[in-house]
Amino acid sequence: MNFLIRESAPGDEALILSFIKDLAVYEKMLDEVVVTETLLHDQLFVKKLSCCLLAFEDEMPVGFALYFFNFSTFLGKNGLYLEDLFVRPEFRGKGYGKKLLLHLFDIAKKQHCGRMEWAVLDWNTPAIDFYKRMGAKAMDDWTVFRMQVPS
Repeated sequence: MNFLIRESAPGDEALILSFIKDLAVYEKMLDEVVVTETLLHDQLFVKKLSCCLLAFEDEMPVGFALYFFNFSTFLGKNGLYLEDLFVRPEFRGKGYGKKLLLHLFDIAKKQHCGRMEWAVLDWNTPAIDFYKRMGAKAMDDWTVFRMQVPS
């Protein structure tokens, strides 16, 4: 059994969208997914505002991680923000999530980022426990805010 992580490329939009929808089902938020293959293509490959890693077991797609770079004014360095990490349920417990996270950490180091950050739903204790085992620290003194920008 071979494990491969690669950057996404044009033509991967349908696969990425399928992972996004699988994640949305898991998070009970499928009704919020409005992204299309065309929008993914534009954001990932035309504007290059975000990046996506794809994970495979042999030829079988098993997971993805979508990320982008932000900037810390305090550190004066870019940071890597992990928007989504998802491994299909039937492939969990095999180390794929860990390999994706470590691959992202390597990207952050190569890009001289000051930190890597992400958000986790409060009820997602399997993910929270996994991230803590990986050495991540919860930012309990911060509250995430969101404002929708009208189209």
